[in-house]
Amino acid sequence: MNIVVTGGAGFIGSHMARRHLADGHRVVVVDNLSTGLQEKIPQGTRFVQADIADVDLEPLLREEKIDFVSHHAAQIDVRHSVSDPLFDARSNILGSLKLFEACRRAGTKHVLFSSTGGALYGEPEGGVPAPESHPTDPISPYGCAKLSIEKYLHYYRVIHGFQTQIFRYANVYGPGQNGMGEAGVVAIFCEAILHGKTPKIRGDGGQTRDYIYVGDLVRAAAAAVSTDRSGTWNLGTGKETSVNDLFREVARALDYDGKPEYTPLPPGEQRRSVLDSSKVRADLGLPDWTPLSQGLKETSAYFREKVKSEKQLETAPKG
Repeated sequence: MNIVVTGGAGFIGSHMARRHLADGHRVVVVDNLSTGLQEKIPQGTRFVQADIADVDLEPLLREEKIDFVSHHAAQIDVRHSVSDPLFDARSNILGSLKLFEACRRAGTKHVLFSSTGGALYGEPEGGVPAPESHPTDPISPYGCAKLSIEKYLHYYRVIHGFQTQIFRYANVYGPGQNGMGEAGVVAIFCEAILHGKTPKIRGDGGQTRDYIYVGDLVRAAAAAVSTDRSGTWNLGTGKETSVNDLFREVARALDYDGKPEYTPLPPGEQRRSVLDSSKVRADLGLPDWTPLSQGLKETSAYFREKVKSEKQLETAPKG
């Protein structure tokens, strides 16, 4: 199968591209490199540097005879969406719509879209993990954009016969995440600890999130490629972990015995976020989710090697 991965130079997109290649598919990565890094793009892919909000991808989709689009290109910073909702809408809503129109004209009708769980559902009702049927009342432009794109995909499925697969992600972590700008607290903790800085926790650290390992998303995407099923699915573990407990787990994995610094919590931050993902496991035949302790062990090992390599480069003789 011929696959396009938008945002394939980013954290999640590069993992998707690598898995699709390993499964024997031909992969084209489209990324504007605004936050992604070219070195993350797996060898064996074709790379096209382009902003999906600016470039008409119909010629590329036709040339490469693309069967499947894995849409992960996005403006991913919730806080930036609040400060500049017009930019967020242009990047996420208009960029996605332009991509879907290119798909329609080129005859590419199988689209997987990376949406969000927590930013759509808000605080889970009834004290239980939020299912896909949970009310969607986003309170950030980022969440509003993701929900709008989901609705557009419903239109393309009903009117134009698209096969649409929407993945509503929980808090994703894993090797390759950026601790500087990709809003991943696991990566931020790892980078701070390994660079000798004091990790910071916003608020009292009692707020909880559902942390899912990136490898689990990749397995779900691999299953989605090979099914003719359309649907909207949560991807989370169904387990809540407080930021305090997460910090202790990361510190243990990195043999760190220091204390974090607590800073004021930004206004409007959710207290709880947890997703019920039983539906996607049943529908796509997925195994158990990766335990947090195992995922953090693999992630911390990645960051140890990354920081070690960076320090070796800094101390290497110049010239």
